[in-house]
Amino acid sequence: MGASSESEVLAQELSNISGKVGALETRVKEVEKVIDRLETAAETTARALEEVSAHWDAVYRAMRREE
Repeated sequence: MGASSESEVLAQELSNISGKVGALETRVKEVEKVIDRLETAAETTARALEEVSAHWDAVYRAMRREE
């Protein structure tokens, strides 16, 4: 194999690797977007659970006053 053909093979392999890295970068960006949405959903859920908990605390206190 001559130097020219070795260079061509290396260039082709580098091109293939570059394409794979580009695809991975795209996927990582997509995953980061999903993580952001999941974090937002988790915060919303936590706030809702706090509200539910506060509601039931108030119900419990009201029931105790009636006794």
